[in-house]
Amino acid sequence: MTLDGTAYERHGDPTTQPTVVLIHGLGLSRRLFDPMIAAFSAHFAVLSYDLYGHGESAPPPRTATLGLYAEQIRGLLDATGIQRAALVGFSIGGMINRRFALDFPDRLSALAILNSPHDRGDAAQLAVEDRAAKVREQGTMSTLPDALLRWFTPDFLANHASTVDHVRQWRSAVDAEGYAQTAWVLAHGVRELIQPDQPITAPTLVMTSEHDTGSTPAMAHAIAHEISGAQTHVVPRLQHLGLMEDPAAFTGPTVEFLKRTLT
Repeated sequence: MTLDGTAYERHGDPTTQPTVVLIHGLGLSRRLFDPMIAAFSAHFAVLSYDLYGHGESAPPPRTATLGLYAEQIRGLLDATGIQRAALVGFSIGGMINRRFALDFPDRLSALAILNSPHDRGDAAQLAVEDRAAKVREQGTMSTLPDALLRWFTPDFLANHASTVDHVRQWRSAVDAEGYAQTAWVLAHGVRELIQPDQPITAPTLVMTSEHDTGSTPAMAHAIAHEISGAQTHVVPRLQHLGLMEDPAAFTGPTVEFLKRTLT
């Protein structure tokens, strides 16, 4: 654990392999990436960690913002002696790694943005704000039943109860105040990422799932359009947590992109 209370794990040797940092989504934990670690660590040194207020990490040290979470990554790199890394971010993690790209471009080697929102439009933006307000008023678990329907395909929900239950366990372990603040960041943070004055210049892959209603294929293409040379990849059939249903569908394209970019 770092001095600021960030819990993390490392795999591989950062002195001989490029480093990849894995950033989980809101209400989850670094355990999200456990099924993907072997595929990444076959080629890269890997850091997985818990966002402030999630998993085993301490609560946010001040009011949560995308900038705070970008600083958390910088602190993690400093604590582990890593100068530059590629950042793979899921959902809000794909917002955090874009904020890091804007704030600390000299510490970044590449970006992979997975199932991350962008300009939602007025109606969808209001719905996300309403969910964030509900969390504040009714608690961390209040929005989860509806979220599971958006995140998993019906077949997976019906037949993989133990995997889905990981999501419930991760959500139940969050710091309540930190989660409420971070839900608000998820709702509002996209505004600072849309057509930023300072463009992102790192090599970038943008991925999402065909039926992700919160991070749609149109959003993925819009993110890529704003980053010169960015690639897009849409995984068929799946929803927001498609990387839990079919980890290989996400690790395969991401690892190949990083191999081309970093090695």
